[in-house]
Amino acid sequence: MTVLLSLLSGLLYTLAAYLLLNCLYLLFFAVAGHWHARPLPALVPGAAPRRICVLMPVYKEDAVILETSRAALAQPYAGVFQVVVIADGLQPTTVQALQRQGIGVVEVRFERSTKGKALLQALSVLPATAFDVAVVLDADNVMGRGFLNAVNQAFAAGYRVVQAHRTAKNQGTAFALLDTCNEEVNNHIYRKGPAAVGLSAALIGSGMAFEYGYLQRLLTGIGETVGEDKELDFRIARDQQKICYLDDVYVYDEKIENAQVFTQQRTRWLASQWEFLKKYAGQGIPALLRGNVEFFNKVVQAFLVPRTLLLALLGLLVAASSGAWVLGLRVGPPPLVWGGLLATLAATLLLALPARLYNRQVLAAGLRLPYAIWCMCLALLRMRRTRTSFLATPHKAGTAFQLDN
Repeated sequence: MTVLLSLLSGLLYTLAAYLLLNCLYLLFFAVAGHWHARPLPALVPGAAPRRICVLMPVYKEDAVILETSRAALAQPYAGVFQVVVIADGLQPTTVQALQRQGIGVVEVRFERSTKGKALLQALSVLPATAFDVAVVLDADNVMGRGFLNAVNQAFAAGYRVVQAHRTAKNQGTAFALLDTCNEEVNNHIYRKGPAAVGLSAALIGSGMAFEYGYLQRLLTGIGETVGEDKELDFRIARDQQKICYLDDVYVYDEKIENAQVFTQQRTRWLASQWEFLKKYAGQGIPALLRGNVEFFNKVVQAFLVPRTLLLALLGLLVAASSGAWVLGLRVGPPPLVWGGLLATLAATLLLALPARLYNRQVLAAGLRLPYAIWCMCLALLRMRRTRTSFLATPHKAGTAFQLDN
């Protein structure tokens, strides 16, 4: 019995050390996100604007894409740009309506649909020399005013990959508010924080722009991954290319409004993280020894426990440890250690949350956090589903044209 308790105690101390590293990593970038990143250089007078192709991969989103593609087409830009919808499973009437609006359409069909394969096929069909920059948007995304001009400026400054600030366009339910908070915390910790210390921002799957030919090279051999943005992250880090983060340039995105869709989306995210943890775990230290800090940082991120699950795990450990100590069982770290980690994580999340989200509505939505944690646990159990099905996130029409007024 004593041997078993000693073994359990050792495992708990090891777990505490691992969770401490999680909390310290998040805390460091939460603090760094409040530092000021260097502004982009001004555009060179007389420089020709880059030719931009706005790519919108769509999977059975007929109602949404008619609105958002029209909004994309109305985006002001000093140069030439074209909107191209990559249509996977759209109705023929939708395709015809898009074409009548002057929107390019590339129709694709796969046995198992993924965004990465759709983008690669579209790039192989479109003229290779017609564009300088490819912008990638989701079906529900709407670009904020000045988006394309800001992207052009970033490429004029020498960047080959750009990530804009994706933010919510709907906050009408508790889950939408929680999803909004999660998005903004991600922006702060994984994009704004790294940019402030000279590292690359993490890609987010949409609201991103690439040098046109470079994107095609990055997507070559992308396969059927459910996390094409994470795979691109690793490939860009391996190339030691810097990803520019435009914190003041917005792309509006529809947030999850109910538990069912929340669970489905998180199932895909967790499967993606597990996929890349298995694929790249052993490459982090060798990359660091070669001086590739960017790649090492991406590997570290793959080892992090998702924050919602981290909150749940630390809360459970606080309760279990407190109960054990009350019963006289001194196994593993004392409750104060687990409580300190939980308090550190909570402070980190509050530090990373924008001031505009400190309001009564978000506080009320926080009451649904235990349910969101439960949904994350369900998502963890359903990860295997992503191997046999494409878990696309459904969207609704109706919010595309009131964002830039």
